[in-house]
Amino acid sequence: MTLPAPFPDWFAKRGWQTHPHQQEMLARKDESALLLIAPTGGGKTLAGFLPTLVELADGAHKGLHTLYISPLKALAADIRRNLWTPVEEMALPIRIEDRTGDTSYTVKRRQRADPPHILLTTPESLALLLSYEDAPRIFAGLKRVVVDEIHALAESKRGDQLMLALARLDRLCPGLRRVGLSATVEDPPALGTFPRPPP
Repeated sequence: MTLPAPFPDWFAKRGWQTHPHQQEMLARKDESALLLIAPTGGGKTLAGFLPTLVELADGAHKGLHTLYISPLKALAADIRRNLWTPVEEMALPIRIEDRTGDTSYTVKRRQRADPPHILLTTPESLALLLSYEDAPRIFAGLKRVVVDEIHALAESKRGDQLMLALARLDRLCPGLRRVGLSATVEDPPALGTFPRPPP
């Protein structure tokens, strides 16, 4: 898939070229579930978010589009800073915010009323957000879920909690696309079963 403007110019200005796995994620962006396993520093996060940035670049989408879930709230904050760089430098009309235990009550309340395009959160904060009566409205426009550090969540109680949250999201958002990101692991096929799409 060819990147639309202004993405090629942004990559060129930085002296970068898209990696094969980033191109693959773009080409397969409409698949229901994808898992990307790549070493740290290999452009894994950008690969996971590139389809989202491309889809949001025209400014047409209203409300929440992509939900990013990390086992660490500090990682969510780091990703927000990293994502803000291409968004700001390309002047993309995209709002990015995080929602963790450190987020103020005022910001959380505003996020419920007016969700950002990309929300970065943890399994626990997602579970709480899904418990609200207005969850169907909050997640009405959700198209993609990106689960980072998936190897740290698989086969754990937090992973079980996340599976329940994802099952709820599947009911609220038919056609939801899931993306799992992981560092190199010993048994990729086993990791590929989490998070499992509904039958």
